[in-house]
Amino acid sequence: MSSRYPEVYAAWQASPEKFWAEQAEGIDWFRTWDRVLDSSRSPFDRWFPGGQVNTCYNALDRHVDGGRGAQLALIHDSPVTNSISRLTYRALRDLVARFAGGLSAQGVTKGDRVIVYMPAVPEAVITMLACARIGAVHSVVFGGFAAKELATRIDDCTPKLIVSASCGIEPNRIVAYKPLLDEAIQLARHKPDKVIVFQRDQQRAHLEKGRDLDWVDVMAAAQPVDCVPLGSNDPLYILYTSGSTGRPKGVVRDNAGHMVALKWSMSGVYGVDPGECFWAASDVGWVVGHSYIVYAPLLHGCTSVLFEGKPVGTPDASVYWRVISEHKVAALFTAPTSFRAIRREDPTGSLIGRYDLSGFRTLFLAGERADPDTVQWAEEKLRKPVIDHWWQTETAWAMAANCVGLGALPVKYGSPTKPTPGNDIVVLDPAGQPVAAGTDGAIAVKLPLPPASLLTLWNNDDGFLDAYMRDFPGFYKTGDAGHIDEDGYLYIMSRTDDVINIAGHRLSTGAIEEVLAAHPDVAECAVIGIKDALKGQVPIGLVVLNAGIDKPADQLSAELVKEVRHKIGPVAAFKTALVVSQLPKTRSGKILRGTMRRIADSEAWTMPATIEDPATLDIVTEAMRRAGLAL
Repeated sequence: MSSRYPEVYAAWQASPEKFWAEQAEGIDWFRTWDRVLDSSRSPFDRWFPGGQVNTCYNALDRHVDGGRGAQLALIHDSPVTNSISRLTYRALRDLVARFAGGLSAQGVTKGDRVIVYMPAVPEAVITMLACARIGAVHSVVFGGFAAKELATRIDDCTPKLIVSASCGIEPNRIVAYKPLLDEAIQLARHKPDKVIVFQRDQQRAHLEKGRDLDWVDVMAAAQPVDCVPLGSNDPLYILYTSGSTGRPKGVVRDNAGHMVALKWSMSGVYGVDPGECFWAASDVGWVVGHSYIVYAPLLHGCTSVLFEGKPVGTPDASVYWRVISEHKVAALFTAPTSFRAIRREDPTGSLIGRYDLSGFRTLFLAGERADPDTVQWAEEKLRKPVIDHWWQTETAWAMAANCVGLGALPVKYGSPTKPTPGNDIVVLDPAGQPVAAGTDGAIAVKLPLPPASLLTLWNNDDGFLDAYMRDFPGFYKTGDAGHIDEDGYLYIMSRTDDVINIAGHRLSTGAIEEVLAAHPDVAECAVIGIKDALKGQVPIGLVVLNAGIDKPADQLSAELVKEVRHKIGPVAAFKTALVVSQLPKTRSGKILRGTMRRIADSEAWTMPATIEDPATLDIVTEAMRRAGLAL
């Protein structure tokens, strides 16, 4: 069957507002919009201004009202606690309405911020939807994030209330959340009025008298509340991105455009029908969890899987196949890192044969570049289509994809295929001019961005312009580099800045450098991301010591690794710090991180013309070689 992609994309190109107006018929409105798009303050474009909607109503109530209340909405599969629970649309609606009443009883109203600091448990989803129900703006912070990082987010979005859990559960340990939260509140200038804690049986937390409330008590005293009509462009949530060592970047998402685009993506990109089971193997702390655990599947009337486990070790490399088989998953969305881990543990794919995957149709990969070897291994072992696609926290859904719901295009390994409707993607040179097909450059998207894209950064319009809009006027700067081939296929090759991608999680090297530089023995440092067969990239640190320090290198490295784990968190995957006598720099003092990365990755490189002392590259190369990092 031929793909409908060319005609659908052409229809969007011919009349973008007509295209999105037609998609907007897929959600329920309290009041329809005055116009489809307001570009009068571009790049602060607004979709469907004048309309009134409610995301929670569209995700839950309308399905119950429409006769689908008995259908499963959410399956919580938790191999780390050896438990599975299921909630129908009616049951989830009732819990959300009650917790929304509990938030209201604590004085939370439309526009107030609520930080959610929780593991992958149903209560996290309930909290997000409860905020959406009453117009509060939720900001989910990945559970277990270091206290300092959490404190910066508390100060930036100034929440009225924080909802947390007593702990998170890893395959071999329990992570106490409450002490981290208490420390973060102590560090933060802003203090929330209240903290609601969901107590888990595996580890209960101390509650601060006068401030902390038990989830069970809040629910017991609460009265259910109805959905509040909200403006199309009222904020739904704030989600912070890594990429700056200074003020965090709080991406602001709206209500109406977000719903319209995400609902379309479920059918157009993922090819999933209402009533089918969709699984995004992510965490609610990341954008994938927001878009494709919580909002898009429920807006579309699907059953969504919330998974609390790992691709290996809970208990083994067959857990994904068990979940797919047991819950009749039609499509799985995960990061290539997951499949690299599974492949490492079960290279022949023998564990796949234990389970019935006959109902499973498609594997989607995103979060980092999907290397051809991993894609081809998954295709061979699963005998299912494996689809790479590309998007960012800022966009909420795919900018480029092989749109399965429109009929898949031929696959080109290493490419997320072509732009989705709404995205006019170009590759630019440093002067902002388009480059020839096959030539690498900065990847940008012509304005206006499609529905669901970020409105701005929280209370930081100037930061929004600086980060995304000023370098290439009229375009959104993605921060990625790559090329488009002669057939219109996009290839994402790297980041254009120093943000590295660790197992699908973007992390600033500058944030790690800040921790290393704070060590009393370190004079200066640099962090680079190097290739890793499992995680895509991992950071390594190169440090120059203060004069007179004779501490053993192994001891210092252990101290630095411990500090990064404490202040950034395990997500940094920081395990290597090399002591060198000098760092290579340009004459202007800029450290040559890109050159060092290419050396570590055994890539071709040339001596930079601006280098101050070529011998410093020999020093770094020898240190990497001794550590087994360079060939």
